[in-house]
Amino acid sequence: MTQDDTPKVDPNQLVCEQIRASGPGGQHVNKVSTAVHCRYDIMASSLPQAVKQRLLGLKDKRISADGVVIIKAQRFRSLEQNRQDALDRLQELVDRAAVRPARRIPTRPAKAARKRRMDEKSRRGQVKNLRSKRTIDADD
Repeated sequence: MTQDDTPKVDPNQLVCEQIRASGPGGQHVNKVSTAVHCRYDIMASSLPQAVKQRLLGLKDKRISADGVVIIKAQRFRSLEQNRQDALDRLQELVDRAAVRPARRIPTRPAKAARKRRMDEKSRRGQVKNLRSKRTIDADD
């Protein structure tokens, strides 16, 4: 998919709640709820079915077992900037899922490659054989 074909996240389907941010910030961070905790239900969204399946298949800790993306944004001091940041991060996740993986075409090693592999195995076996302890026969 090109940049224009990528499905867009509908901000109306994003459920955001205001929370107090953690970390440094002093009095401001302790009394103003500027961080946002956004939830996005993948299966209830308007994304194409193929993108939904790939999104659910991503190994990302922000995607819960029941198919909800949870993003906590607290990078900025402003609530609106944090809400936009959460939306941007969700869009990046959807963009990553929108890329269809290339289909793998199984191939077999060439005859020469198989021969090289077997020669190398024989050579390694000879080296290991030379490392073994030799017994001295009494008959010699």
